[in-house]
Amino acid sequence: MRIDKFLSNLKYGTRKEIKSLLKTHEVFINQNRVIDSSISIDPLTDIVYIDGVQVYYKEHIHLMVYKPIGYLSANHDTMHSVVTSLVKSPFDRFDFSIAGRLDLDAEGLLILTTDGSFAHQIMHPKKHIEKTYEVMLDKPFFHQNTLLKGIIVKDAYNDEYFAKALDIKKNKEYVTIIIDEGKFHQVKRMFQAVGYEVLRLKRTRIGNLELKDLKPGEYIEFERNDLE
Repeated sequence: MRIDKFLSNLKYGTRKEIKSLLKTHEVFINQNRVIDSSISIDPLTDIVYIDGVQVYYKEHIHLMVYKPIGYLSANHDTMHSVVTSLVKSPFDRFDFSIAGRLDLDAEGLLILTTDGSFAHQIMHPKKHIEKTYEVMLDKPFFHQNTLLKGIIVKDAYNDEYFAKALDIKKNKEYVTIIIDEGKFHQVKRMFQAVGYEVLRLKRTRIGNLELKDLKPGEYIEFERNDLE
């Protein structure tokens, strides 16, 4: 990869601006000063420095984020704060795909990854990755057997499909439900189908990843095989 493309991808400027940066700042590839923007590097083996500071690079980055209520599961929005704005240095120079989106009024575990194919695998219903949610309802819940047997709900395209809870537990405040699909508004629509309104929704687990001690707005890096 050309050095100007490498630095531009990491948001150090446009290709034209990188060409100027190479002349006005001390940019090194390993031990060699670089001025020519067309020089190629191997991002996985070469180390780049700008004014003595190493440029952070990793082929794939995976973050598990505690999305707070009021944040949009998006990269950009003009009306609401977006979940990617929570990401700080050194990860904030990377472009992330969002896996397992949550509504604006929902909170909990969300995955950000620079690997688009990995994001697709997490989100695809046919992969059957288990997801656990804590749900607060508008009234006491007595229909767990119905959801465990499965019901018909509608997806984002208004097409009907069969949705089934794998497990349901309840206490005085919350109902905990496990599903292995996670289609558009699936949890809310499952409860609505049996006569309940979801007042609050929090996802606590995706695969083997759990929120644990993460607080709203916090995130940690994980490895791809940690999900399985």
